[in-house]
Amino acid sequence: MRKILSSIAIASLLIAPTFSAHAQTNAIRTVTEVAKDIYRFQNNFHYSLVVITGEGAVVTDPINADAAEWIKSEVAKLTDKPITHLIYSHSHDDHASGGAVLTEDAEVIAQANAPAKIDGVTPTLRFDDTHEFSQGDKTFELTWLGPGHGEDLIAVVVRPGNVAFITDAASPKRLPWRNMGGANIDDWTNQVRKIDSLDFDIFAPAHGMVGDKSDVAEVIVYMEELKAEVLAGLKAGKSTTELQTDITMSDYKDWQQYDVWLTENIAGMAGFLASSGQFEAN
Repeated sequence: MRKILSSIAIASLLIAPTFSAHAQTNAIRTVTEVAKDIYRFQNNFHYSLVVITGEGAVVTDPINADAAEWIKSEVAKLTDKPITHLIYSHSHDDHASGGAVLTEDAEVIAQANAPAKIDGVTPTLRFDDTHEFSQGDKTFELTWLGPGHGEDLIAVVVRPGNVAFITDAASPKRLPWRNMGGANIDDWTNQVRKIDSLDFDIFAPAHGMVGDKSDVAEVIVYMEELKAEVLAGLKAGKSTTELQTDITMSDYKDWQQYDVWLTENIAGMAGFLASSGQFEAN
């Protein structure tokens, strides 16, 4: 059962044990147990994963320096053991800043394509395709997702619990980020296919709500359908503005960010198809 342990929401609504929220920035901060000893830490619209083992805590993305200070203080309430590992999902600033706060006694793990330093922190262990380690009764399976949204993006699967921490490439029932940042969207979709090939039950994303493995396949279908509709419209001679009016992707109207990001998703896909040579205007 998921259990909310920390929130700046009204305290009387919480029946689980409550940890204090970091008050410095008025950030929305919560701690939710998604499986035994596996916690999801929220800082506004970003999430990180913390796993408590008999030997210490394993932490994914620090998010930023303020969030990392808060994570560190909350971890101390869950265990008297040190933070032993910091795992970077990738090196983008909005997830990977502030790591120095958490690395005093920690091994720092990043994919081989990550920069030499991530916000001043030097990874102590790099891997190419996969890396696995165990601590206490937990095993951590790290998998490089290939190029797409960044060049060093990985998935982290924690066992037992079968929880996958996935950053940016996909979130349950949530549209991709805005115009998808000028990425190679075919590569991005392949990253999601790589996620779908992994074995896990609980989908704990770095943005949005927790879901399950079946949500990954839905993201792939969305990406494929969006590409097909945009390409068909371009071939029919429609402008991007016309496509943004005509394409509704109504099957996804209940997904998070549908109302604000669909038009940007359409524009991003149209730009990608043109820049990648998959469509040329007459």
